[in-house]
Amino acid sequence: MTATESIYRLGEFHSFDAAGTRFLYLVPSGGIFALDEIAAAMIERLEQGEASRDRLLADLTARGFPSVEASEAIDEMHRTRALSNGEVFLDNAQSPPADFPLQTLVLNLTNQCNLACQYCYEFGDDKVATPEGKPKFMDFETAKGSVDFLLKQSAGRRHVHITFFGGETLMNFPLLKRVVGYATEQALAQQRSIDFSLTTNATLLTPAIIEFLSDNRIGVTVSMDGPKDMQDKLRVFSNGRGSYDLVEPRVRALIQNHRTRPITARVTLTSGVTDVARIFRHLKNDLGFHEVGFALVTTSPDRLYAINERGMDHVLEQFHVLADEYLESALRGEMHGFSNVSDTLAELHQGVSKSHPCGAGLGLVGVGPSGDIAPCHRFVDSDRHAIGHVSTGIDRDRQGDFLRRGNINTKYDCHQCWARPLCAGGCHHEAFVRYGDTGHPNLHYCDWIRDWTDKCLRIYGAIAAQNPEFLDRFTERKS
Repeated sequence: MTATESIYRLGEFHSFDAAGTRFLYLVPSGGIFALDEIAAAMIERLEQGEASRDRLLADLTARGFPSVEASEAIDEMHRTRALSNGEVFLDNAQSPPADFPLQTLVLNLTNQCNLACQYCYEFGDDKVATPEGKPKFMDFETAKGSVDFLLKQSAGRRHVHITFFGGETLMNFPLLKRVVGYATEQALAQQRSIDFSLTTNATLLTPAIIEFLSDNRIGVTVSMDGPKDMQDKLRVFSNGRGSYDLVEPRVRALIQNHRTRPITARVTLTSGVTDVARIFRHLKNDLGFHEVGFALVTTSPDRLYAINERGMDHVLEQFHVLADEYLESALRGEMHGFSNVSDTLAELHQGVSKSHPCGAGLGLVGVGPSGDIAPCHRFVDSDRHAIGHVSTGIDRDRQGDFLRRGNINTKYDCHQCWARPLCAGGCHHEAFVRYGDTGHPNLHYCDWIRDWTDKCLRIYGAIAAQNPEFLDRFTERKS
């Protein structure tokens, strides 16, 4: 063997099996490949130890593969970086440009709410907001300036989006109506398009509001935690009365009469509210939501509603139950409605490899009632996390600091994790609540995230092998 002869070893990937086929999830490119017989044999050989090209070629031909085919397969596996011959691949996620155009504006129309949900990240024990001395409701001039800011800062994008948020969004519904009209008019004047969505607790829905939302194709996500016993555990009014009996008929009316966009539910899982399968079946099958998504409560670990390790394991078991149902539905060509699977499959299908956990402070920002700009809606009204004002624009130094700390390149604990292309260290807000630093990786979720990502990869592989046409829906969803 000469001094310059290539020595091959395994690259960085996660291997998984689905539908009788072995797949590789390549890190950090985010690519997924099904292994043919010769590629699988190559991986099996190098799992036993590194080998020179001649040795690897000899071992493959000894197993009956033609020499030319084996040589070409080695080159192809090296090009995909499933194999390494000693070179260092500089695949670190790039820092975004300072003038990255906005895509989405989250407009917090009010910081007030008619519920007193005990786990609320805005008003609960772990809140980061400092709203004292600031307006409680956004006025039209601030909203108008926010729309103008979005259109100016999204130069080059043909389509932009506004999400209305709160507090409880519908407490400022008159302003929402004016913003929809103004933003639509301004976008059309620039030969661009804009669409809208909102999040609501559904307590203030009326037939007139539902009609407006439907007529203007406004997407709606309802924050709801399940059947009556679970909804009323923490989603209560200030007097402690549960909200289910008020919300349930309004949700049914919304789903029945909003005919232009699918209606989705977003569940916050807390201690005692972890029966994911029962929650899903009530919201999806009994009430009729199009999709239901679940998020673990963001909180310090010592809160009574925090989910302990045993509870986390139970949630993951329940996720697996619904994920298996999702796969069965997908193989029949049917949508299941468990958005935690569909959202992950969409990212896998797009080959996502994230520099940051989400678009916060990058393609997305939040604006509070005062006009202050925050990286996202979870940091709105926090002086510590403000990155500008709609009247003066984004403070690039503060934005840059937020993005540098949140970049996966700075999260050294993540660098050996195969799931980092999708996770990128986890939610900035969760990191701040748990660790006091928006750039800290969410280490308490690592094993959970790896298990869930592996499950979704197996589902993706099975669909790719047995009903690949189903995956075309994720291409359509992206477009």
